Amino acid sequence: MLAIGPGIFAIGYTIGTGSVTSMVVAGSQYGMQLLWVLFLSCLFSWVLMEAYGRYALVTGETALFGFRKHVMFGNIISILIIIGITFGQWNSLIGILGISANAIFETLVLFIPSLEGYQYSAVLIIALIIIGIMYTVLWHGNYSFFEKILLIFVSFMGLSFFLSLFIILPDPSEIAKGMIPSIPQVEGGKMLVAAFVGTTMASATFLSRPLFIQGKGWTIENMKDQQKDAKWAAILIFIISASIMAVSMGAFYEEGKVVTKVLDIVTALEPIAGKFAIAIFFLGTLSAGLSSIFPILMISPLLIADYQNGKLDMKSKRFKILTAIACIIGLSVPILGANPIKAQIMTQVFNVFVLPLVILGIFVLVNRKDIMKEHKAGLLLNTGIVLSFIFACIISYNGVVAIAESL
Repeated sequence: MLAIGPGIFAIGYTIGTGSVTSMVVAGSQYGMQLLWVLFLSCLFSWVLMEAYGRYALVTGETALFGFRKHVMFGNIISILIIIGITFGQWNSLIGILGISANAIFETLVLFIPSLEGYQYSAVLIIALIIIGIMYTVLWHGNYSFFEKILLIFVSFMGLSFFLSLFIILPDPSEIAKGMIPSIPQVEGGKMLVAAFVGTTMASATFLSRPLFIQGKGWTIENMKDQQKDAKWAAILIFIISASIMAVSMGAFYEEGKVVTKVLDIVTALEPIAGKFAIAIFFLGTLSAGLSSIFPILMISPLLIADYQNGKLDMKSKRFKILTAIACIIGLSVPILGANPIKAQIMTQVFNVFVLPLVILGIFVLVNRKDIMKEHKAGLLLNTGIVLSFIFACIISYNGVVAIAESL
């Protein structure tokens, strides 16, 4: 974990409660059938993190600033990307905060059953406390401090889900079958595939990478550090996400149970693993939520600063105002008492729609000889970017069809 630098933010963006929700629902309904989607998403995420990281180190520029400066119609593309990512990430925040607050409440109920009848008020209070603490930290923190906090959250998350995997012990042969490509031909199957990619190949992860590399203080001398960082971030995203799906398959799918709300996880796991093992799983879920809330609150002001002057901005008045607006938006699920599982899956689908633009932009930049010089993309990187673009277009179309079918 200590070998990972800006990649810790990639893990934070990628494995939030949106990812946990998608993996749990997929594992409960389809076993490991969608593992191949997760694998491809992580593989292409590695390619895109490498491309954006290489561009940042060679040029010293950030992503949207580079689009605006070097890409035809870069202004329009950048504005569309900012709007799309802000919409997708703020929508994700709504579900994340709801699931995190519910996870804390349901863990408390395991040990204090008398809380059972006070779910709405308790969840709302918990959500207010979480968002209040996060905003206070954002108000006073800096890149180095944020990286350390995310390291703690991500470490707890990875260990929790990995321990849960060994407690449940799913069938290894079922896990292996998941690498055979297939899409569940049932209602909601296409939606879940799009949600998978939306949460794993998150556009915000790639666009923010040059900013966090800038915050880390890396230069072209750190090219090997950047490459190692991108690789290990992608590997850890796959291992942690696959562990969650496998735990869900072992606890739900083989028993014929389906997850519709956060409490379902408790009722299914408790007979198998006991109360303290449940607490471990929920610690992972909570850590996933908190590790995502942090970077999501920052994404809108960071992208705007990126577009305007290509600098990492964490101290300005605009940063504080926009993060405050995001906090208020995030409280909508706890305030309305909505089902955070349904809210989370739908919001993850929206994240795929700007992904083709994000891939196309970096493809143009890393192939500019006048900008990249001897570090211009070679055959291997270009092949990876082109394949990721085709994959993103297919998944975006799949997401449109899924949303149309759900209306």
